[in-house]
Amino acid sequence: MGLAVLALIAGLVLLVWSAERFVEGSASTARHFGMPPLLIGMVIVGFGTSAPEMVVSALAAFEGSPGIALGNAYGSNIANIALVLGVTALISPIMVNSTVLRKELPILTFLTVLSVVLIIDFDLSRFDANVLLLVFGGLMAWTIYQGLKKKDDSLASEIEAETVEKEMSIKRAFFWLVAGLMMLIASSRILVWGAVEVAQIFDVSDMFIGLTIVAIGTSLPELASSVIAASKGEHDIALGNVLGSNLFNTLAVVGIAGTIHPFAVKPETLFRDMVIMGGLTVSLFLIGYGFRGRQGRINRFEGAALLLIYVGYIAWLISSVLVVKT
Repeated sequence: MGLAVLALIAGLVLLVWSAERFVEGSASTARHFGMPPLLIGMVIVGFGTSAPEMVVSALAAFEGSPGIALGNAYGSNIANIALVLGVTALISPIMVNSTVLRKELPILTFLTVLSVVLIIDFDLSRFDANVLLLVFGGLMAWTIYQGLKKKDDSLASEIEAETVEKEMSIKRAFFWLVAGLMMLIASSRILVWGAVEVAQIFDVSDMFIGLTIVAIGTSLPELASSVIAASKGEHDIALGNVLGSNLFNTLAVVGIAGTIHPFAVKPETLFRDMVIMGGLTVSLFLIGYGFRGRQGRINRFEGAALLLIYVGYIAWLISSVLVVKT
């Protein structure tokens, strides 16, 4: 038992550390090759902050633990909106200035609905997974187009300031890109093994472990970067981290896991987790988009509400486990 818990904790710590090195190395490498700041923010940072979920879910699916794969993706989406944005908005209210992010809000809402439609038959088949990956490819094409076309978006300005502040030599940037990725894979392997062992020891489902411990752990990079960004007044980076991560999770993470190992989806995943995720996504769209001349924003009251929802959701998960055990 001690070894499994140690592997779980060590895997999470290494995962967060290696993800940060990977993102910094990737962003600096891209900047050295002349990639526009907006494209770095939308593609490189979005991919980097979702890399932990992607690698963990892929390994979990490959090793026959679909609960961790799906729970990690959907649990991270829930944690990103309710926990990450909730905590961030409490520290510093988030103003939505970027027109690109305002376009991503309805897109994320639509794709969340699509993901529900695909698993409404309680099955994630390879066809469903391929649909998600195909949509992901289209989204990446649109993202690259937006990144190349728009030059004056507020998100681009914030990303440029961040990359200049963290600038490193091309050799060092490439080293951290490769080393970060290798450590990401290694730490994910340790984390998945520890998570499966802990689930077996405490006689809980791997879905529960994926929705809670693993999801929170893989969302820590988004939490750290969003809090730091918001405290520096970089509100669009704070929100962009979450939107980019959730888009990658919904499409790429679930798509890759389903392609590797199609699996049945339990009813509680659809009627509990997907309902919470869908409700939070719609709420984020309503408060973040801005209607009738109101600028999109997440104030402290809304941040507190999001955080309370997350606490209630985790309590619901724990109570469901205790009910089953009794």
